[in-house]
Amino acid sequence: MIPPGIRVIGLTGGIATGKSSVARFFTEKGIPVIDADQLARDAVLPGSPALRKIISQFGQEMLKHGGQLDRKLLSTRVFSDREKRRQLEKIIHPEIQKLSGELITQAAANGHQRLIYMAPLLIEAGATDRVDTVWVVTVRPEIQLERLMRREQISSKEAQRMIDSQMPLSEKERYGSVIIDNSGTEAETRMMLETIWSQETGSTNE
Repeated sequence: MIPPGIRVIGLTGGIATGKSSVARFFTEKGIPVIDADQLARDAVLPGSPALRKIISQFGQEMLKHGGQLDRKLLSTRVFSDREKRRQLEKIIHPEIQKLSGELITQAAANGHQRLIYMAPLLIEAGATDRVDTVWVVTVRPEIQLERLMRREQISSKEAQRMIDSQMPLSEKERYGSVIIDNSGTEAETRMMLETIWSQETGSTNE
């Protein structure tokens, strides 16, 4: 449950759409940004209940020599297996919800009126009811493909396979009360975000 006095903006989007660069804009404005991906890493630190459950479910080979989760191996294991992915999500998502709830409560206690919750799988995880509004970062398909190829140093076929494994951007956009088209230059996106934020905050200080 979101504590009173703070508005939680869910920021989501597809792979290689530039969610992190959009989130950085808000960080620079002093707005708290919770990164669900970072929480997912925090949730499986050595000794954590979630890590013990993952090892029990997927095997001891998921541990590196130092006792940390081999995230790459786990990702490979669940990538093309929907049932295994669901099993992993049942372990991870409650932990992410718990950690995010603690951070949101802390931000509210510190007097923040708004907060960004950045979660690539916000919609897929059925977590839209945990935020007050959903903002979707999107790009044109050809730009998404090009950026992913460049970022991961992979072929267009591999990049397209990764994109096709996710919810289509056009479908994600239907959930958004605000659509952030990040297809242009960084300067163009920042101008758009300034306008969006002005409309969001009105005459408040944030």
